[in-house]
Amino acid sequence: MKNFALLGSVAAAALVWAAPVWAQEDGRMPGQCYVTGGSDEPGSEVWTCYPGKDILVAASRDAAFLREDYTGSALVITSEQLEDRQTRDIADVLRDVPGVAVAGVAGQTQIRLRGAEANHVLVLVDGIEVSDPFAGEFDIGTLQAEPGARVEVLRGPQSALYGPDAIGGVVAYQTLSGRGRAGVDARLEGGTQGTVNGALRYGTSGNGWDAALSAVVVSTDGQPNARPINGGGTRDIGRDSYTLSGKGSVEVAEGLALRAVARFIRTEGQFNDQDFDSTSPTFGFVIDSPQTRFTNEAIYALVGARAEAMDGRWTHDLSAQVADITRDTFGPFGRSNSSEGDRFKVSYVSAFRLADEHNLTFAADYEVEGFRNTTPGGFAFGGRREIEQLGFVGEYRYAGEAFDVSAAIRHDINDRFRDATTFRVGAGYRITDTTRVRAAAGSGVKNPGFFELFGFVDGRFIGNDALRPEKSTGWEVGLDQQIGGSATLAVTYFDSELEGEIFTTFPAPDFIATPANRTTTSDQRGIEVALNARIRRQWSLDAAYSWLDAEENGIEEVRRPRHIASAALTWTAPGDTASATLVVRHNGRALDDAFTDPSFVPVRVRLDAYTLVNFNARLRLTDSVGAFARVENLLGEDYEQVFSFVSPGRSAALGLEARF
Repeated sequence: MKNFALLGSVAAAALVWAAPVWAQEDGRMPGQCYVTGGSDEPGSEVWTCYPGKDILVAASRDAAFLREDYTGSALVITSEQLEDRQTRDIADVLRDVPGVAVAGVAGQTQIRLRGAEANHVLVLVDGIEVSDPFAGEFDIGTLQAEPGARVEVLRGPQSALYGPDAIGGVVAYQTLSGRGRAGVDARLEGGTQGTVNGALRYGTSGNGWDAALSAVVVSTDGQPNARPINGGGTRDIGRDSYTLSGKGSVEVAEGLALRAVARFIRTEGQFNDQDFDSTSPTFGFVIDSPQTRFTNEAIYALVGARAEAMDGRWTHDLSAQVADITRDTFGPFGRSNSSEGDRFKVSYVSAFRLADEHNLTFAADYEVEGFRNTTPGGFAFGGRREIEQLGFVGEYRYAGEAFDVSAAIRHDINDRFRDATTFRVGAGYRITDTTRVRAAAGSGVKNPGFFELFGFVDGRFIGNDALRPEKSTGWEVGLDQQIGGSATLAVTYFDSELEGEIFTTFPAPDFIATPANRTTTSDQRGIEVALNARIRRQWSLDAAYSWLDAEENGIEEVRRPRHIASAALTWTAPGDTASATLVVRHNGRALDDAFTDPSFVPVRVRLDAYTLVNFNARLRLTDSVGAFARVENLLGEDYEQVFSFVSPGRSAALGLEARF
């Protein structure tokens, strides 16, 4: 794949001319800061700052609040943790979240929360819904880590807040504002497989305004992902990915602020297909597929206005967002598949603080999703299809000294499917200063996507426009424990049931794949454990473990490992002059479907457990410039996340970074 000379030149210049100001707070990003008081004069605000891991942004339709007041299960991966682990693909660090399973191949990486389907997870990027209406899910493999960003994961049904796409949970990725960190961040690295990765960010702020711009570019020649069968397994699967983003806000009058967010993502890459020749010895396996490639492009934008009244106790927020996603697939004879999906959404949120501890919120969402096939003859329809939806939300939160309560209810009116009402309730109680118990319950709904309804792939797949929405109910109980003032432990047990699960069936006599609703229920239950510890002054440990039992009518579901575990151990030298991090991630045995039978009926196969070990180190060269090195899959583990697709082997990278 091509290298990016322009980005390299810009980043190199930034490294050379970096001013001698490394960073505040021992070289680490400050925590999130929020206005908590002050007079009416501009610039007189009182800012309260918390560590990034202690703030939740997506857990309410209103404002951010402390995680210790949340009644559900949440985990925040801070910018410091992303930097310590040298995270480049957000999908990788999600493996460190209890209850999250990641499986990916070239062109599509999926995440599952608590055994739910990949299209049951709502992904927000700076408040924008980024899923593709065509597939009903977001390719998390296209989300690259930007300097100063953070990730927030809410586990369990969130449809009461966000509607049908959040039946399994929410992943919220947030970039840093210009006020959060001003100046320039630059990163440039090169590595094995011809990999080049670079990032550049600029943030600034003034009296009543702030802005931030960032760019991330990735290019790699890749590695083969087909097994060496019959002389195959020699084609490298590479990709080029470009991300440009910007955000800003301005206070135009007392109590009135405007904001805007924009993001552009383009990914180009190769992929290998499965062998569908039933007479071939490699039938059903992934084989080298010359000239097969894909191009995905997405544009997202959001504009909003926020007004405050009654000394800030009553807020009104109006926003509009758009998404436009195109997908093109090419084969030996040219373009083989193309689609365009788009979304337009308007949201109004009104929040009233009844007292210091009581918060009442009302929200209304209007959304139109559209899809158009741009491949002649590729689908059962050639025109544009749209689905409209109107949703109303009521939310209440109480945060007391010892007791916390939350409740939300939502009613959705859909022009194609039946209206749906979902709920979520929760409570938390602090038994002591160091021990807190919590419990939550909720329901969710997921509407079928355009591909499931209308898709058509000649001889392989046909949609089903009679599909009905999937419905889920679930509950959880948990314990949060502080240990000795330097560690926190969270343990959660959850149980959920899914009705009307959409699955793929292969009816006789032609055995062409088509989706249908199950008549039996799918059940998920499990245990999640998360540990965060500071060991003396120079060591920190983050560990997670998940046990999952996901079955449909007593049969284990595919791509749901029963055991998942991770641990990240970081050592930091005095004065933050150097650091090193060891990350170990274990993925237990799982099942998958293999299409190795000439009837095209899937055969259940086992994916072996695997353990990945990554190691990285950083060294501060000057007050503003540092060097780093990283080895991924240090032990060279040979593993598959999806049947027959070989996952990446060992890789290494060296680079420079600067902040000024």
